[in-house]
Amino acid sequence: MAALTGLRILDMTQWEAGTACTQALAWMGADVVKIEQPDVGDPGRGRARGEPVDSEYFINWNSNKRSVTLNLASPEGRQLLLDMVPRYDVFVENYGPGVVEKLDIGYDVMRGIHPEIIYMRIKGFGTTGPHAHYKCMDMVAQAAAGAFSITGNPDGPPMRPGPTMGDSGTGTQAALAIAAAWAQKLRTGKGELIELAMQEAMTYYVRTAISRTNFGERPTPRMGNGDNPFVSLYPCKPFGPNDYVFVMAVNPRMWQAVGNAIGVPDLMEDPRFASAPARQANEAALRETIGAWARERTKDEAMSILAEAGICASQVYETSDLFSDPHLIARNFIQEVDHPDRGTVRLLGLPARMDSNDTQITAAPLLGQHTSEVLGEDLGLSPDRLAALKAAGAISGD
Repeated sequence: MAALTGLRILDMTQWEAGTACTQALAWMGADVVKIEQPDVGDPGRGRARGEPVDSEYFINWNSNKRSVTLNLASPEGRQLLLDMVPRYDVFVENYGPGVVEKLDIGYDVMRGIHPEIIYMRIKGFGTTGPHAHYKCMDMVAQAAAGAFSITGNPDGPPMRPGPTMGDSGTGTQAALAIAAAWAQKLRTGKGELIELAMQEAMTYYVRTAISRTNFGERPTPRMGNGDNPFVSLYPCKPFGPNDYVFVMAVNPRMWQAVGNAIGVPDLMEDPRFASAPARQANEAALRETIGAWARERTKDEAMSILAEAGICASQVYETSDLFSDPHLIARNFIQEVDHPDRGTVRLLGLPARMDSNDTQITAAPLLGQHTSEVLGEDLGLSPDRLAALKAAGAISGD
């Protein structure tokens, strides 16, 4: 029994923002049925780009779901979707502006069939306002929320951030809103229309930078890696592109701990570093003192010494390092999953750990893998009826 056992979700999402939302809910035990276009499916699968098997990208964002293929452009396919609606608590979509309206499967239509439906819409700029018709993807949302403007070096251009928070961060907020709406529904019996704009969701992750604007009167400057030697990156042996340790010593106790860790216990007694004005005037010397120590060690060694001394510090992990990190392995965060086409693959696990949630990660579904299964369960369709629908082009898959 998992936390969200009993919650059923019709997932008409693509790429990442919507799929991240429904995957998070599936990890908590919800039954997520992903509705996809026959033959092509979610564009994240890579079929339109000619990939012969589902992409690694798709597999990472669609575990623990079932896939049903419906041709919503056909009257029969659309009707099958509407027939399914009363059997679900939630409908989620993150299509571009106007797509749901063109298919005539909006909230009013579904509420007329199922008044208690929770209907989640994820849009780039929302459904109202002068930008509502603008298309949006992850980095567009980040640019529109100020994330580019605070990323990069002070004397350089704005820079694209690495994490896809515009998508996955929006999806996580959407999952929270759906869980709240379901809790409300259990109390009141009422459904809900929920809208999440990616631009607005993304501002949540730049709120600390926004807090340096004097409530919107001036822009937050780019800081790069900063000019504080106690909060900075230091290169380590063997000096590869990511052989760095990041130090974040934020108070006098940690500053002294840095001195002890690098073998300079009287660091903070040195007149050059004993006060804030002195440290600012001698920033290069302080940086060199710490940097000389770091250059004699690997990033792993530097991280261990600093962290054991009570200092916030981490080596710069490469993304592939996560799969061999002893700490994540010890916490069983790296999961091995059997995929029908890819064989055994390694995936990162469930970040939120609940004593009552025993859901295990299962492989992302093949396109249409559960069409017959779900339509049989939900609508009681016979094999002959399923075969007829397949022949008519309304469905595909198994």
